[in-house]
Amino acid sequence: MQQGIYQYIRDKKKARQKSFAMLVDPDKVTPQSVGKLTRQATAAKVDYLLVGGSLVISNHLDSCITAIKDQCDIPVVLFPGSPSQISRHADALLYLSLISGRNPELLIGQHVISAPFVKQSGLEIISTGYMVIDGGAPTTVSYISNASPIPSDKNEIALCTALAGEMLGMKLIYMDAGSGAQKAISEEMISAVAEQITVPLIVGGGIKDPEKAYLNCKAGADIIVVGNAIEKDQSLISEMAAAVHASARIGL
Repeated sequence: MQQGIYQYIRDKKKARQKSFAMLVDPDKVTPQSVGKLTRQATAAKVDYLLVGGSLVISNHLDSCITAIKDQCDIPVVLFPGSPSQISRHADALLYLSLISGRNPELLIGQHVISAPFVKQSGLEIISTGYMVIDGGAPTTVSYISNASPIPSDKNEIALCTALAGEMLGMKLIYMDAGSGAQKAISEEMISAVAEQITVPLIVGGGIKDPEKAYLNCKAGADIIVVGNAIEKDQSLISEMAAAVHASARIGL
């Protein structure tokens, strides 16, 4: 890809094209098992591979990413749970600021510490306003962040939070119900946010079937992220990707 990842995301949004991103947790794969995953992702025309997790207790982040890049041309974007989850082998980094919480460490504190290392990495840095939405069950991200998620029925809070993130200069807004969420973010909340912001909107967490992925696109999501459901059933990769891409073909 000659142009930057962010410009590519912006161009797809302008063209009203929806994208599918597969979340890969380095703790749950090995460099040896990546081959099957990348073959399926390539066949399904997955748009992005997000690599990261809330913990990442394994020590093969670099080798996992290099294995992915050796076997496919899908852009690899880091989705870090902490400043230590950085690999220069990726294509870009979602530089997450937890704008939905009130934990100063995840709003700006850890960024101050990590900034020199992030700059030296040579990665394309994409500032991202990260919003955790209540998915009906405690998740790793809510526990690690020590911050209460936005209630699932408070569309106005989500809207104002996303709008504030955009006005503060965030290039992306990422709404996440978290890995293992019992329920995904409602289409009503997605629509409320999408109608008011101009930057691309990413939605993930609790998306368990292609229909929900499709409906989230219809509501206004630009990028759909699925991880947990695919870990349980890799056959969903092609079905999820097809549902997301189909939404663009009918002009949603």
